[in-house]
Amino acid sequence: MNNIAVIGSGTMGNGIAHVFAQYGYKVSLIDVQQNALEKAIATISRNFDRQISKGTLTEEDKSMALGRIQTFTSLEVGVKNSDLVIEAATENLSVKLDLFRQLDEICKENAILATNTSSISITKIAAVTSRPDKVIGMHFMNPVPVMKLVEVIKGYATSDEVTSKIMVLSTKLEKVPVEVNDYPGFVANRILMPMINEAIYTLFEGVAGIEEIDTVMKLGMAHPMGPLQLADFIGLDVCLSILRVLFDGFGNPKYAPCPLLVNMVEAGFKGVKSGEGFYKYTPGVKDFMISPQFKK
Repeated sequence: MNNIAVIGSGTMGNGIAHVFAQYGYKVSLIDVQQNALEKAIATISRNFDRQISKGTLTEEDKSMALGRIQTFTSLEVGVKNSDLVIEAATENLSVKLDLFRQLDEICKENAILATNTSSISITKIAAVTSRPDKVIGMHFMNPVPVMKLVEVIKGYATSDEVTSKIMVLSTKLEKVPVEVNDYPGFVANRILMPMINEAIYTLFEGVAGIEEIDTVMKLGMAHPMGPLQLADFIGLDVCLSILRVLFDGFGNPKYAPCPLLVNMVEAGFKGVKSGEGFYKYTPGVKDFMISPQFKK
């Protein structure tokens, strides 16, 4: 697999493109908006500069890696010669199903179709294609260039051969792949999201404030970031979406999203991406403060 297509140039998509290009693969980065692609390339360039400043990359390495990335606004042209397509579009089932129907029609017969979904069923996505044995989950962690883990999720019909190929490919990117089966939330989010949800309930029920909750988990449990701050960085809308997948998938009330989370997302408070969630973020400023709505 030498030719990789990445669909979606947002935070996850540009990170995935960055890593594959860095390790010598030809990358087609695809998005419907040209300005989004330009923004993605600028982000990738800045992230390469960070690696250069740390001494893990040279200017020549950066130049060669950027030269391996081509951008496309046409899905058909972008994926035409790809051996592996990784979908990193919005976490929306209907969007993903539509994309995979199209990919199945336009991609090479032997191309592997992967999704970076954080919770949506691989089996359900694979079922809209004529190649369910070649559909797999490849869930990278954010930020992709830094985080080592890749959850490799086998759908019900995913072949052992395809799974093995993706496991080996992940190690070539110096990632640590972990094979898991296709059940709601997989492993990472099945464990993480109930913790975040419980932290929000703890705030909602007035047990403690934002700083207190995050401090307990950082200092008491050695977490690098508190659960409320982490939720802001993931995106509160994404957290809500994953919790709904867990709730729908298991039918267990323990996965029911906290009403506070639902209200915040409906009001447009989505965390870092919107500038405010549990904390308030100012563009270009590293420091942040508790959102005014939660101040005592």
